[in-house]
Amino acid sequence: MKLSQYARHAGVRYETAWRWFKAGHLTGYQTATGTIIITETPAPPPVAQRVAIYARVSSAEHRENLERQTQRLSDYCAAKGYPIAKTVREIASGVNDRRPKLLTLLEDPTITLIVVEHKDRLTRFGFTYLDTLLRQQGRQIEVINPSEDERADLLADMTSIIYSFAARLYGQRRAKRKTERLIADLQAPTEA
Repeated sequence: MKLSQYARHAGVRYETAWRWFKAGHLTGYQTATGTIIITETPAPPPVAQRVAIYARVSSAEHRENLERQTQRLSDYCAAKGYPIAKTVREIASGVNDRRPKLLTLLEDPTITLIVVEHKDRLTRFGFTYLDTLLRQQGRQIEVINPSEDERADLLADMTSIIYSFAARLYGQRRAKRKTERLIADLQAPTEA
């Protein structure tokens, strides 16, 4: 195909394609009349990156922090030149794996980059698994502030585990007491 056709298919100006040919980056030849014929097929135009930002806090008490976190993520994306396609805010524990907004985001194959402030904003455990799986799909996670102190991460994870198990344990006890009270109320003789 002629160099001008190649330039159109590749989505570049003719001058750029001509420089590529002269630099030896394109395979082709020049005819006696001066026409440049390119023998390789142009690469498909790059797929536009779809960026999602994900902000999370653990409880409604931290709602103001959720908004500040979202703003910091938006500012970061603007500075990097990332067009934000989706903004996801969630109030849920990082240990909880039943987060519908995060699951919806992970299931969306059109999102190619997920930007989070810290690893633990996405998940307390299994970050590497998520990162690996998304990379296999040609997607990625970008962490703005990666932790440099592994010991602090380990202590935070340990605290989260203890908190999670304590919450489940006490939640089960409370549920058991509620059920026992309900049964007692149902078995109590009713006064007529």
